[in-house]
Amino acid sequence: MKLYKVKKIITTVLVYIELLIVAAVIIYPLLWVIGSSFNPLNGIARNSMIPDNPTLDNYIRLFQKTKYAAWYGNTFYVALVTTIFSIILHTMTAFVFARFRFRGRKMGLLFVMILQMFPSFMGLTALYMVALNFGMLNNLNMLVIIYVAGGIPQNIWLVRGYMLNIPKSMDEAASIDGVTKLQLFFKIILPLSLPIIFFIAVTSFMGPWMDYMLPRYLINQNEKRTLAIGLFDLINGTTQDFTAFCAGSVLVAIPITILYMVFQRFLLEGLMAGANKGE
Repeated sequence: MKLYKVKKIITTVLVYIELLIVAAVIIYPLLWVIGSSFNPLNGIARNSMIPDNPTLDNYIRLFQKTKYAAWYGNTFYVALVTTIFSIILHTMTAFVFARFRFRGRKMGLLFVMILQMFPSFMGLTALYMVALNFGMLNNLNMLVIIYVAGGIPQNIWLVRGYMLNIPKSMDEAASIDGVTKLQLFFKIILPLSLPIIFFIAVTSFMGPWMDYMLPRYLINQNEKRTLAIGLFDLINGTTQDFTAFCAGSVLVAIPITILYMVFQRFLLEGLMAGANKGE
């Protein structure tokens, strides 16, 4: 019995030590970036986590010397519109697959699942040609269309799996009361599916927020840039400004941090949702 208690104590101590090491590895770079954003020195090597003379000059210079406000607005627009259309399109499509029986249903689900197997960067050249032919280069709405379409495979399977766990007896009771399919979706299924909807809302917002590859391909105009492109150019050009980059990174992290804190419970539920992929 004593040997069992000793092993349990040792295991617990080792687990906590591992957690502390992982936390230190993750937190230290974050604290260093935050400290560097208030550092008066421009060089990255001379910065410290706790600056001797903290200043807001980096934040002021970020807005005065760059198009950071426009980049922020562009990114927020793309992320917000993507979230709205993703919720509408993906939840309604998942509802159809979860509650309706029609010819080609299984084939459609299989096709959606196969789409998840291909990495998104495989279609960059094709997407560029589509945007070029339709005159939608340097168009933020083109980014929205691609992000919404790109989230279809994963989100449909997640939401459908969640909706399959809602008893179909509710559908039968609603149909007896004369409720239409559309009313069933908005008044019964949608309120019961709020946890998974919040999950896809947060993930749909986060996807475009700091995506670099797709905007770099499709956006060239400075005033149309997103945050990822603008911040990368701050440290990649001839005049590198690392402290302004750190300041911009801190401001970028604020919305994502708030979303994680507010919707943490829904994110955990969403990670476990969609396990039921049966009929």
